[in-house]
Amino acid sequence: MLTSAVQLASGTPPQLLPSRELMAFTLASHILLVPFGVALPFITLVMHYRGLRRGDPVALKLARRWSAVMAVQFAIGVVTGTVLSFEFGLLWPGMMGRWGDVFGLGFGVEAWAFFLEAVMIAVYLYGWRRLKPWTHFWLAVPLPLAALMGAFGIVAANSWMNTPQGFRLDQQGRPVDVDVRKAVFTPMFGPEYWHFVVAMFLTAGYVVAGVYAVGWLRGRRDRYHRLGFTVPFSIAAVLSPVQFFLGDSAARSVFHKQPVKFAAMEIVWKTGTHVPEYVFGRLNSDGSVSGGIRIPQLDSILAGFRPSTQVTGLTSVPAADRPTPTEATIVHFAFDIMATIGSVLVLLALWYAWVWWRHRGLPPGRWFYRCAAVAGAACLVTVECGWIATEVGRQPWIVYGNMRVSEAVTHTRAGGIWAVFGVVIVVYAAVFWSFLAVVLKMRTRWRVADETAAGLRAAPPPEVDTPYGPRGESDPAAVGAPVAAASDRHPGGDR
Repeated sequence: MLTSAVQLASGTPPQLLPSRELMAFTLASHILLVPFGVALPFITLVMHYRGLRRGDPVALKLARRWSAVMAVQFAIGVVTGTVLSFEFGLLWPGMMGRWGDVFGLGFGVEAWAFFLEAVMIAVYLYGWRRLKPWTHFWLAVPLPLAALMGAFGIVAANSWMNTPQGFRLDQQGRPVDVDVRKAVFTPMFGPEYWHFVVAMFLTAGYVVAGVYAVGWLRGRRDRYHRLGFTVPFSIAAVLSPVQFFLGDSAARSVFHKQPVKFAAMEIVWKTGTHVPEYVFGRLNSDGSVSGGIRIPQLDSILAGFRPSTQVTGLTSVPAADRPTPTEATIVHFAFDIMATIGSVLVLLALWYAWVWWRHRGLPPGRWFYRCAAVAGAACLVTVECGWIATEVGRQPWIVYGNMRVSEAVTHTRAGGIWAVFGVVIVVYAAVFWSFLAVVLKMRTRWRVADETAAGLRAAPPPEVDTPYGPRGESDPAAVGAPVAAASDRHPGGDR
């Protein structure tokens, strides 16, 4: 914000600051929901498959409950995603008007994927009580693919903004001769897409597992909580070291394809070799670095595997074409936080794998579950940091090397944008509060149902316990002899 204020004082449009702040707020809010939209369908289907394959009513119960959360999250994502769609056109008409024909296909793909995902979620929820078990499962298999297609579209658009190609400029500076294939598959698309997708699966896995880790810490150590923890945590643990290498590869791609952004990420002021690595630290306007931990030559080694690797500095381009020292510091902190949390998650995954290999069971200590409970929140922080590093590191360009953010901004009065920003904050607070209220209400209802079933020492009727069975069964608390009869058929209920 300080940097934006300075830019405004230097003659940039007054609409720039509120437009940037509004876009930053809505993006930062929406991206917290993206991991669950992309990865929760897959995690739910893994649990669903386990339940069908092993005839496990606990796994089916978890899958059905997760599908309900998935639907609520998707509904909230519709609201926040729609707001973003309008903001692209209303806040940045210069970009959409000039470049929409080049990179707009990505937004089109994302919109179609969004529509398909909505239909498939509806079918999935409807099918729990009405379709044959395996038919229901196979109809839901395309759901994760639709989610991945949505990620494909939005990352294709973003990677094009970072490394634009697939066009040439005419004499008036307008893009012509658009090559859609090149515009979609830009140099940064592959590294950015896979890094993003795996991050979404990691985050969803650790967040879902963290819910059951908290339950374990509070003394709920039944099979329901063990299974609810094990499946999503195992998925995330397997992907943690994969993400470590994907992140390293993505950073090296930035080094080759976006050297100025890489200089901001590593706060490199002057181009040179034997460049040191700073763990945190703040870049000053004279190029010096305050604070942080300085590791000699490591930045060159990480970039090119040898100390003699030349790293491009921020001063390689004019000051107007690069992030300011404040922006570079923000990008550097975001990148270091993301890398630090990612490294810690790899250690947590190795801890889990070691105990499982030695004892074929979950770690017994409370500290492991404390760490697992925190891992989900930490992953959400890394998602925010990744977005900051990607977007702020591209400044002052909205289309790198072709259009500045100030050239794309709307001509709407700044006061009106600030007023809209205030309304959006209030609306988003209400939306997210409603989301949490609904999820907590469902959790309470499910807990009461489980406690009621445990008190009766019987499995509830199929309609309540497992997701498949005839409709119209009575609530287990209201039945008497029939529940006891069910207990005879299924000793021990779902425990």
